Amino acid sequence: MAEPTLYLFDGFNLLHAGGFRSPEELRDVLASWVAGKGARGVLVFDGHGPEEEHGPLVVRWAEDADAAIERLAAENRTREQVAVVSSDEAVRGTAGALVRKLSSRRFVAELTPTEHEDRSRGDLRDKLDADTLARLERLRRGGR
Repeated sequence: MAEPTLYLFDGFNLLHAGGFRSPEELRDVLASWVAGKGARGVLVFDGHGPEEEHGPLVVRWAEDADAAIERLAAENRTREQVAVVSSDEAVRGTAGALVRKLSSRRFVAELTPTEHEDRSRGDLRDKLDADTLARLERLRRGGR
């Protein structure tokens, strides 16, 4: 299955699975993550609140987030690759065969940033002592 281009996130499931401090913190992390993937996302919370757009992430509030996610998956699964991220097995089960399904816990494990790697220039000169560097420089210039 190709990489998803649309991610549907169950807001409160993901909020609790990831230990985020607030819906806003979750929103910001997901907006950056989706943008980095070159995809779009819809973050759906149960309840009432303003619909917001944060780059490629839309935040929606619904009376029933599960039903909203199921509807969005059904509407989009024939046009693009869809992934549903929810701890609710019923939502993942009704999303359809064309939809990638991830539990909130598994997604959070994938979302966790990897440790920083030093990508600074690391050529051989950084690893050799001064005497060896001097000898190599003489060889480079044609000397012995």
